[in-house]
Amino acid sequence: MSPGSPWHRWMDRALQLAALAEGRTSPNPLVGAVVLDADGTLVGEGFHARAGEAHAEVGALAQAGERARGGTLVVTLEPCCHHGRTPPCCEAVIAAGIARVVLAMADPNPLVAGGGSARLRAAGLEVIAGVREAEARRLNRPFLHRIATGRPLGILKWAMSLDGRTALPNGVSQWISGPEARAWVHRLRARCDAVIVGGGTVRADDPLLTSRGQRSPEPLRVVLSRSLDLPEKARLWDTSGAPTLVAHGPGAPQEARRRLAGSGAESLELRACEPARLLEALEARGCNRVLWECGPELAAAALRQGCIQQVAAVIAPRLLGGHPARTPLGDLGHTSLDATSLWPLAKVGRIGDDLLCWAIPGTRTAL
Repeated sequence: MSPGSPWHRWMDRALQLAALAEGRTSPNPLVGAVVLDADGTLVGEGFHARAGEAHAEVGALAQAGERARGGTLVVTLEPCCHHGRTPPCCEAVIAAGIARVVLAMADPNPLVAGGGSARLRAAGLEVIAGVREAEARRLNRPFLHRIATGRPLGILKWAMSLDGRTALPNGVSQWISGPEARAWVHRLRARCDAVIVGGGTVRADDPLLTSRGQRSPEPLRVVLSRSLDLPEKARLWDTSGAPTLVAHGPGAPQEARRRLAGSGAESLELRACEPARLLEALEARGCNRVLWECGPELAAAALRQGCIQQVAAVIAPRLLGGHPARTPLGDLGHTSLDATSLWPLAKVGRIGDDLLCWAIPGTRTAL
């Protein structure tokens, strides 16, 4: 299909609509849709706002009403053909009298996986697929990753000085980055389903780990702690504004478990207290994307177990110095540079006085 095709223009609009719900649809994907009447005039728009609510196609068709008959539905993802929390969208599309469906990509969910397109074609509708597919896949990378791997996509975030330190030798770390970068972190949390730290971060920083109201509900705050050596008082134990989950292994002391039970946080025993097992549990809770804001040892463990797909590093124009000063990562077990993995810079930009570097394996460097 040529770049000048009219479907590209309308798919771009559908993608814009889909992105409006970023961070709120898990475990579902982001989906946007537009309806054009038989003359090609826009008569309906919709997007999937959150799990359990109407899908994008249904909202767009409802807005279009009778004007949808004989028209075209442009949608970012193959319409579903199964009963979930909502009825199958394919039947709504067919009932509305749509003549043509233009979609960006097939739905990899095994419950759909081409079945939606097949149902539409069987009902006599024309189906055009693959319009802006790369953009649609990029938008839904967390959903696609979860479907393919059984784990949510992981982002590892840290802030460090120019000399690679995350704290002074005496442990002081607030604030390395500037206010603009801290506001960006709140926006990043709003795009994620869970924010993960270790017990050491809770003891050292007493973090709040919320989006500061930029998302409702707030992301799940998760503490991964083997020993449950956690403070009796912490901001995470106030769950009136955001939920907190403390995950631990089967060897956690009973006395520590009893103390945790009175903290206000939910507890979860894992088969093993390690990042991979935690992500399995979070996937079962419907998480598509999680943010690791943890200390160096847990960050290294998450990397070793394949739990990180993107790194977001904020670099502040400061020199902290000191041989014992903390760095973002613990030991990854490498003994030669040839054994290290490459994390090309996918994007580099400024946030106030700080630099923000996104590193993603398999991408071309932006420099």
